[in-house]
Amino acid sequence: MIATLSGTLATRDAGRIVVETGGVGYEVLIPLSTYYRLPATGERVALEIRQVVREDAITLYGFSSTTEKRSFDLLMSVQHVGPKLALAILSVLAPEELVAAISKGDVERIDAVPGVGPKVAERVVRELRDKVVDLKLVAPSSVNANGSSRPPSQENAVPIGPLDQAVSALTNLGMKPVEAKRAVESVVKADEATANNLELLIRKSLAVLLGEK
Repeated sequence: MIATLSGTLATRDAGRIVVETGGVGYEVLIPLSTYYRLPATGERVALEIRQVVREDAITLYGFSSTTEKRSFDLLMSVQHVGPKLALAILSVLAPEELVAAISKGDVERIDAVPGVGPKVAERVVRELRDKVVDLKLVAPSSVNANGSSRPPSQENAVPIGPLDQAVSALTNLGMKPVEAKRAVESVVKADEATANNLELLIRKSLAVLLGEK
């Protein structure tokens, strides 16, 4: 099983990256929380990996921290929560927020994640209430996925075509493309500066969509 992966970041998309190492390019699916911590394309990246083997595919899921990876594993242990939904939850809720919601029995907070639904949210709270203490959460680390302590520059954090990237990221979270596009456009219309900051654009657009839910 692949537990970690390091190499050159060849492709950097919201929800999907390609890491090249030893002449091989590995496709890795990631939550948005990890995406925000990635270095620029062409730089070195190091990730925690969870390899999921199915009858028809072997898929790698990458995370910027061990806590994110363990949170993913816990979510995957819940009935009816698959890898895609686990990534969606971690894209909206940081591990600390997820633990807080579960500990408080805040089903609505988890249900607000696109694609979850009240029944699954209730299962997450019920089945993980006694398990989240195992995460032993600490303060968020300042270390990025490239293994350095310096924050990625604004230039590096924003790929070409941030509006399209934002729509793609929201669609990967389960939003309808038309709704995602409308939310992104409304955010940019309200604040043109967000068009040059992908992370802020995604967060504000997601807030708009969740507010409409």
